[in-house]
Amino acid sequence: MEKIWVAAKDEIVEGTCKMVKVKNAEYGIYKVKGEYYAWRNACPHFGAPVCKGVITGTRLPSLVYEYKLGRENEIVRCPWHGWEFDLTTGEHLVDPQTKLRQGKLDFTNAGQESLEKAELELQTDGIYMWV
Repeated sequence: MEKIWVAAKDEIVEGTCKMVKVKNAEYGIYKVKGEYYAWRNACPHFGAPVCKGVITGTRLPSLVYEYKLGRENEIVRCPWHGWEFDLTTGEHLVDPQTKLRQGKLDFTNAGQESLEKAELELQTDGIYMWV
């Protein structure tokens, strides 16, 4: 595996996505509640550029005729068909078995459809991705 610098830490702001291209694959890097996540930019539904979707919250379980919203900046909504994914786990909100492709996250200084999560390493000079 090779370690590639992808961003300075201060480039990744909560509620935004930084797109990077690493070895001909596009990834979206997110910061959620102080933690960094990188997901492959391909929705498991139809291969849409999921990381270019809206970063939002979602409806929470609530009573009939009551609508509670929450989890602001923790959800990405696919721009093609509106599928929503948890940015911390990669899970589809309706079917947790459908996920963004996932790998391991590494923070040194601090058969199934899925989105692909890249392995990240935080160092004092920035964020690196292992590929």
